[in-house]
Amino acid sequence: MKLHPSISKDIIELPHAYPLVISQSIGVTPTFQRLHFHTALEINYIEKGSGYYLINGNRHEFQQGDLVFIDSNDLHRAFEEKELVMSVIMFDPVYLALEQRYAPELLVPFRELGNRFENRLDRSNPMHGRIGGIVSDMAAEYTRKEPYFEVIVRAQLIQLLAFVNRYFAKNDAAKAYHKRGMDVIRAVLRKIEDDVVYPWTLRELAECAHLSISRFSALFVRVVGTSPMDYLIQLRLSQAAHLLESTDKMIIEVAEECGFRNLSNFNRLFKQHVGKLPSEVRNDKNSKIVSEHRSFS
Repeated sequence: MKLHPSISKDIIELPHAYPLVISQSIGVTPTFQRLHFHTALEINYIEKGSGYYLINGNRHEFQQGDLVFIDSNDLHRAFEEKELVMSVIMFDPVYLALEQRYAPELLVPFRELGNRFENRLDRSNPMHGRIGGIVSDMAAEYTRKEPYFEVIVRAQLIQLLAFVNRYFAKNDAAKAYHKRGMDVIRAVLRKIEDDVVYPWTLRELAECAHLSISRFSALFVRVVGTSPMDYLIQLRLSQAAHLLESTDKMIIEVAEECGFRNLSNFNRLFKQHVGKLPSEVRNDKNSKIVSEHRSFS
């Protein structure tokens, strides 16, 4: 797709090992007044002031206390009207892919914007203040970066999205309409998880869902936020990391046990997604064991 010169794709640099960034924005710079898009998911919490977003051609006014959701590749631009201060959360959809084994609906507030959910959450909803409080807590935790902050921020994000799903969907009829698609994806996720080593193809997964490849892929991306094959890689790498940290199996054994038949490809993907080589994770484990042994000597 050739973009109009006034539209640009932003490259959001997110850490591979922890693809989430929380920042504070004071005002709106000219850079973000231009029409742009990015693959990261975005949540804005308006701490102070007012303004408006143009998202996919629709105007969304906001003020202090509002929450604004922006999906991957949404064309948007922001404008300040009065002393604007925002907390901005940006994260890769893959960040929560593994959690969706148990709750495929987590990212629906993004995927169903304009249908079941509005870009700006309804401020008259009684839960609105509580969700804003979660965002404030996330920002504070992320800024302090105390031990285990990554785990706490991840849990807070999951809680936030769960509450949005529970309290902000437009109506029960819309929920029922989408339930079948969720059930289909949930069944496929369980099938993948039950046999993660199997060399799944996209066609086989689509057949499990009784859908064409194109319809299955579109449904999977809409619900999970990543493609079926990318999700499978994430699942295998998660299992590999667990085995490297909890067993003494050789790295090549771990790779084969998790469905990787090429060691160099395994090393490359592991480094790309985890941020370390498998050997580094194993060395970290061994160093920790030695340290603990010395402390008890």
